[in-house]
Amino acid sequence: MIPHSFIDDLLNSIDIVDAIDRHVPLKKAGANYIACCPFHSEKTPSFTVSPTKQFYHCFGCGAHGNAINFMIEYSGLSFVEAVRDLAASMGMPVPEETASASASHSGVDMKGNSVANARIGDSDISSQDLFAALQTATRFYREQLKTSEKAIAYLKKRGLSGKTAVQFAIGYAPAGWQNLEAVFLDYADARTRQILMQAGLIIINDEGKAYDRFRDRIMFPILNQKGQIVGFGGRVLAQEEPKYLNSPETALFEKGHELYNFFSARRAIRDAGCAIVVEGYMDVIALAEHGINYAVASLGTATTGFHIQRLLRQTDHIIFSFDGDKAGRKAAWRALENSLALLRDGKLLSFLFLPEGEDPDSFVIKYGKEAFEHQLKQTIPLSEFLFKELCAGINLRTDEGRAKLIHEVKPLLQQVAAPALSLILVRRLSELSGMSENELKDVLQINQKHRTPEKKSSHKRRLVTPYRWLILMLLNNPGYRDRLDRGLLEAINENSEEIAALKSLIVFLEQQPHMAVNTSAFSLLAQLQDNPYRTLFEEVQSETLKWDNAIDLEAEFSGALEKLQQLQRNKRIAELYNKPLNMLSEEERRELQQLASVK
Repeated sequence: MIPHSFIDDLLNSIDIVDAIDRHVPLKKAGANYIACCPFHSEKTPSFTVSPTKQFYHCFGCGAHGNAINFMIEYSGLSFVEAVRDLAASMGMPVPEETASASASHSGVDMKGNSVANARIGDSDISSQDLFAALQTATRFYREQLKTSEKAIAYLKKRGLSGKTAVQFAIGYAPAGWQNLEAVFLDYADARTRQILMQAGLIIINDEGKAYDRFRDRIMFPILNQKGQIVGFGGRVLAQEEPKYLNSPETALFEKGHELYNFFSARRAIRDAGCAIVVEGYMDVIALAEHGINYAVASLGTATTGFHIQRLLRQTDHIIFSFDGDKAGRKAAWRALENSLALLRDGKLLSFLFLPEGEDPDSFVIKYGKEAFEHQLKQTIPLSEFLFKELCAGINLRTDEGRAKLIHEVKPLLQQVAAPALSLILVRRLSELSGMSENELKDVLQINQKHRTPEKKSSHKRRLVTPYRWLILMLLNNPGYRDRLDRGLLEAINENSEEIAALKSLIVFLEQQPHMAVNTSAFSLLAQLQDNPYRTLFEEVQSETLKWDNAIDLEAEFSGALEKLQQLQRNKRIAELYNKPLNMLSEEERRELQQLASVK
């Protein structure tokens, strides 16, 4: 519930060059700044930042946006978290609208950031209280590790050095039911117990008695995308169950959103050009011990679409390295299912199945870094894994078997949004099933949208349609909304994304009568964060980065309106010409004559 006016003030106050340069070193290049894109691998800089337009755009992968967008994409923050992070860097306190007090207490938008006074449970406990409790517990567990001979012996047996233990802030929760009582001096206080319970550190039973959740376990702190401790994973030292115990879901921690080591691995992932997703903490840590720092792990849950989306913001290639047993292949299949709708052409997902009985932890310890990286070069692409799994147990020599394959793959292919990949998968299915591609498209009910790639050009006339131009005009001067011919727009019955986006933008602006005429495009785009056509709006605005001189908005607006009127005239002329002459009314004949005379 951050007011739009504050977002405008923030974007007007911050310099996008400074905001990005803190994370990606920029070099001056004429009026703009450039760097190698942080969102895909490249050797020649194509990532451009404009200080005058306060916008960035990559001419390689198409990433674009303002300072808030950059923080969202680069750091994996939510919109609210990105605003708060940038505001903190400027020393600007973030106000909150109070129209709906309950919304500010829900914890939905505030998850993962240190907002004071978020209502959690029955008492006012802030996120900051939970962060502080988790930080205190982390220090306690780390101190306990230093004095526990059996915990140190266990880590040494697993091949971990003291340096790696420090790097991952590994600790030890000693045996006993109430060790944390000695750490938190006001442990007996009801509010303190509520904090510890809501942080996932203690459990309070039905009788009101409290005891530690983690006992006699190696402790692995879990960091969020801002590097704050939000929970723990605990591993037993002996053969007990459960082998791993994670913090429960809390206001700070949601397993489906967090990845172990993601915060620390982001730079290594970009440098390596890929991310490895493994199953456990020890897999990540063992790989890091051997110099492979670009691995992350899901936290006792399947790899979710949120995980995949976050990783694809950092790299074009994700490698899933799971055990080769039945459970590992099941986990890999779940990852595949959750990724299909998120894949784009140019993004690669592949799978590495190590020899039977091996996992990344044991393999890298036995055979070393080079052997593991050699395995990474022999991964199975998603397309191959997809059909390999589906064809297992199906007799493709029979008509029934081939029909079953089509039936099984149909819901999966319908999720694929990447045009080229979709075509390739259909072609492969055609080879396996014996049906033609056209027949399969009818059976699968796949709506293929083939687009011819546009050639890059620095010439501004790339924005060829009047609808696209009007979007650009409105983004740069919302005041033009009052000069649009509503009747002309209502008469448009074409079905295209640009027309739908234009109408959506107009509706939004009409609902914001208070918006200043001189509201900047990047401030307006921030308010369109949840609009379904946000990507198109940003793409249109990013075109201005390629212009050397400022455009004449007034002339361009008039030209776009004139072009739109001409299109409508031509459409009406075609409608009248297509009618038989004897079917035209006298009024329609005069209209046709009048339209034909307009140049």
